[in-house]
Amino acid sequence: MAGGGGCDGDSNCRAALREAFGESSDSDSDAPSGVSSGAGRGRWRWEAVAGIRGLWLCAAFLSADEQARLLAAIQREGWFIDANNQAMRFGDLPSWAIELSTLIREAVCLGDVNVGVGSKMTNEDEDACPLPSDLLWREPFFDQMIANRYNPGEGVCAHVDLMRFDDGIAIVSLESACVMHFSQAEPTGTVLDTGHLKKGDREPTKIPVYLNPGSLVVMSGDARYLWKHEINRKPGVQQWDGRELEQHRRTSVTLRKLLASPS
Repeated sequence: MAGGGGCDGDSNCRAALREAFGESSDSDSDAPSGVSSGAGRGRWRWEAVAGIRGLWLCAAFLSADEQARLLAAIQREGWFIDANNQAMRFGDLPSWAIELSTLIREAVCLGDVNVGVGSKMTNEDEDACPLPSDLLWREPFFDQMIANRYNPGEGVCAHVDLMRFDDGIAIVSLESACVMHFSQAEPTGTVLDTGHLKKGDREPTKIPVYLNPGSLVVMSGDARYLWKHEINRKPGVQQWDGRELEQHRRTSVTLRKLLASPS
């Protein structure tokens, strides 16, 4: 991962982040009032998704109470009326979205890190950071937001986010659980380091990631630019641990950073 923000590589960067934010605590004195009570610090666990560099999952990002508060804040916006199921904001974000951004940064800084089941851990991985420090400390952290509401059966087509957005994307999932699949954006037809695409394959193998309500996914580097992500919620497709997931209404919040316009 790239270094930055005055850190000599990410192995030293994570220690600097902890020093800046302090150690994990259950105190809620400095937590954003609109989304979180601050109690999540002790439960934040980051898992690197094996096979996709730059893809990290924090399954317990928001508690049930925090999810309810976030959903209530979204509901108060009045976006999802009639047939409308999407809202976008650029530049000035709602206060709750700014608070959510702050909480994401705090979770990256303070959460415990696991490089992923099946991954080979190195000394550098022991202090790995879910976001490179140059992305983590940019200002603003995020300045573009999409809120989506999906009814059962509605999903997301496979895509890579537009190049008008910078590296470093965060997705918070609410309400219904689902499986997001990742596949290589431009298969080369040869054996890759990840081992998920072999010569002669008609299409790349899709890597599934389980998104429970309250989970947070962050994508940077390869995960952001070289892998497509999709959610297919058609009957029979949403499978996890050998069973089909029951589909309910799903809400998601995606946070991104616009690239600066060429001068």
